[in-house]
Amino acid sequence: MSDADPQNLFTPADHPLAGPVMAALATVQDPEIKRPITEIGMVDAVSIDDTGRLTVRILLTISGCPLKDTLRSDTTAATSKVDGVTSVDVELGVMTDEQRGALRKQLTGNATEREIPFAKPGNLTQVIAIASGKGGVGKSSVTVNLASALAARGRKVGVLDADIYGHSVPTMLGVDDARPTSVDNMIMPVPAGDLKVMSIGMLKQRKDQVVAWRGPILDRALTQMLADVYWGDLDFLLLDLPPGTGDVAISLGQKLPNAEVVVVTTPQQAAAEVAERAGTMASMLNQRVIGVVENMAWLETSCPDCGASHRVELFGSGGGDTTATTLSTRLGYEVPLLAQVPLQQQLREGGDVGRPIVTTDPDGPAGQALQGLADRIAGRGRRLVGKQLGLAPVGR
Repeated sequence: MSDADPQNLFTPADHPLAGPVMAALATVQDPEIKRPITEIGMVDAVSIDDTGRLTVRILLTISGCPLKDTLRSDTTAATSKVDGVTSVDVELGVMTDEQRGALRKQLTGNATEREIPFAKPGNLTQVIAIASGKGGVGKSSVTVNLASALAARGRKVGVLDADIYGHSVPTMLGVDDARPTSVDNMIMPVPAGDLKVMSIGMLKQRKDQVVAWRGPILDRALTQMLADVYWGDLDFLLLDLPPGTGDVAISLGQKLPNAEVVVVTTPQQAAAEVAERAGTMASMLNQRVIGVVENMAWLETSCPDCGASHRVELFGSGGGDTTATTLSTRLGYEVPLLAQVPLQQQLREGGDVGRPIVTTDPDGPAGQALQGLADRIAGRGRRLVGKQLGLAPVGR
């Protein structure tokens, strides 16, 4: 499949608006695949009459495509801007099995089934697992806000909610009712703004359905979300891990040997001790721990007596520093404290309604801390150490 040819699709083929209209269609992206519709065979036919009335037939990947209205409106908006077009009608059809098969082959490069692209030599996506030793430290909040902040910096970001039992990422990103589209056994991640998102919660038949899986089934589910999902070319893939050092952390460590790890803790020493175990587990799986985030670091309050702002350390202090120092000593390389995120009511509220605080209150104390975390992660560039780039020496 290739860019649509106006000579083959446009009627009449020699119409003077054929080129401009096809150029306008090339600016329309499929909302899920994030590729121009002219490039992936979705433009089936285009016609224009003597009055300038334009008719465009678009082929959906499946009949129940959840974003067909977005596709229709984007196509109408793009082509309406062409001088000489007086009106636009968008007709929606559905790809045949053969066309879906060709699309899958085009997108995956005819890759072998169950192949995880992020584990392939030469893949430059930075895979970062957000881990914690225990639950309740705000690991998912850090994940979704870091992802949103990286996307706001122009990075292509995917988020995989690998917390099989406690999946909360869809809710925190406002897509808890969304379901992924399947194209010839290839799953399209759910768009959440500029992010691509996948969670086991999106694959359940009901939101209240309980996931009660163990070892082998967990492993197959993780493989499906990594290998069968069309993630495209990402700069970052963030994985929200379940707390602790159980099956999922071990399985992902084996599947993604190039992944790096950010450990999330709270200031209290008991939480820091548990967080150190998550970092140690990552090192045992040959993953590099790139830093520590201390969440719920303090609460800023306005003093009723003096009117000044004071920090109240509700959960103690020093846990982030302790975790970073201990891991640096234990692992033999520097593990920095990347950020201290204070408590802020808007951070919790944003998670409940699917609006990350880095987009709603980026200048607040928590928003600034998470923006700083994104700056540090984005500033590292794509990590090449230990990766095979697929280069061969040129013979003399």
